[in-house]
Amino acid sequence: MKKIDFTDLDGKVLRTFLTILEESSVSKAADRLGVTQSAISHTLAKLRLVLGDPLFVRSGQGLTPTERALSLKEPAQKVLDGMRALTEGRPFDPQSEQIRIRIATNDMPRELIFPQLLRETRAEGAGLRLEFIPSGVPDPELLRSDRCQLMLTPLPPDGPDIFQKRLMTSPLMLFYDATQRTPPDSWDAYCNCDHVEVRFADGRNARAVMRGVDQSQIRPAVVTLPHFNAIPAFIQGSDLISTDTALMKQGPLAMLDCAPLPFECAPVSIYMVWHQRSANDPAHRWVRARIEAIAASLQT
Repeated sequence: MKKIDFTDLDGKVLRTFLTILEESSVSKAADRLGVTQSAISHTLAKLRLVLGDPLFVRSGQGLTPTERALSLKEPAQKVLDGMRALTEGRPFDPQSEQIRIRIATNDMPRELIFPQLLRETRAEGAGLRLEFIPSGVPDPELLRSDRCQLMLTPLPPDGPDIFQKRLMTSPLMLFYDATQRTPPDSWDAYCNCDHVEVRFADGRNARAVMRGVDQSQIRPAVVTLPHFNAIPAFIQGSDLISTDTALMKQGPLAMLDCAPLPFECAPVSIYMVWHQRSANDPAHRWVRARIEAIAASLQT
């Protein structure tokens, strides 16, 4: 019987394994990595042969990892992180490299920053590819597992391996349709308004950014939505209100009227967050610097 060489486990094989582990599906892993399902299946077959374990077994519509596969998750990620570290001191030229980055963020940071970033870098001839996933109230495992390489969020996750930098700070505002109503002028009036709010896929509420107020007094929302872009369609032509950052006026809520809150509430900061494995990567540093510059221009 032919002996299998462990050096067959290159970085692409390990990345494929981790992606299948995260997606529980060959087809979803193929979509995420931009390759064919047959390529994923071929890599998985090689990995099974090298490790002497099925790694994944079919369960319903997906794949369930074996105990061996689960035990390999952290070691495989550490090997990939070590391979990435070998490139930290390399020369970097954005015009000659393909830079692909997956970003976890919600509507407002995505629309305010990244269209401009892509326009500018494409005009310079840089090969930047952006992929977005919703962040909701983000979990540090998104970064630790390399499910994304960057987050923009007002609720940055904590951890000794998690880095963050504040990009922007914005007060919370009322958004409404001035043809239908005036904004509430007191805390009691605000609490008794009919509200539109966003609740993320994990069940947590966007109101988490409202600090220092007793939210239990606020009337339950009339409309609950999965993302901010849907808010204007419900507020226009109605007496509904929404509470969001003033920066939303430059992005998803540009078509609505806005007014200050009729009570004291701390402003909201948007943070850029990344894992320590990306801290010194020259391509990642370049992207972070471009994001910082655009965010600074939005505050002036």
